[in-house]
Amino acid sequence: MPRKSVVILLLALLLSSATAALLWRERDASVQPASASVPFRLIDQDGHARSDEDFRGRFVLLYFGYSDCPDACPTTLLRIAGALDKLGPKSASVVPIFVTIDPARDKPSVLKPYLAEFGQSFVGLTGTPSAIGKVAHAYGVYFAKHPLAGGNYSMDHSSTIYLLDAQGQFLKTYDGDIGAAALADDLKKVM
Repeated sequence: MPRKSVVILLLALLLSSATAALLWRERDASVQPASASVPFRLIDQDGHARSDEDFRGRFVLLYFGYSDCPDACPTTLLRIAGALDKLGPKSASVVPIFVTIDPARDKPSVLKPYLAEFGQSFVGLTGTPSAIGKVAHAYGVYFAKHPLAGGNYSMDHSSTIYLLDAQGQFLKTYDGDIGAAALADDLKKVM
């Protein structure tokens, strides 16, 4: 392929990536999660059935992702863990919940060691694709399977932290890029 064609191809790819990133941001900004409690019944990292009712009485930091995620998920979970550390004893009134968007791979036996890396207070939830899809849709979560060479795949997904109050009602969202200190400071104001 001539050098000029390669340069044109690279520029087209960069422009399409930039356009996709802008559309993604617009999509994320326009999606509003349910304002009421979203009922669910999923399976935790210990294999126990858990429902939304199990978390009443505590604030919830809800994040949707998957354990094979190379960057956004582990980074965001580290930020949540850091915020909980900064809250000190107040962190007992917050439960961080990680809902997988990849239930085919994220079985309880996978979620348990994965989430243990971020802290013992993390709850991992998995379930059937339809049960997860229902909850994700209610919160306006974008996710899609992205095929890779060799038959493997990754998951494209939005990166938003949802804050629910002690009655399970939606309060607000945080961008997945929020720093631990900023998240902790805002949680102190809300709590």
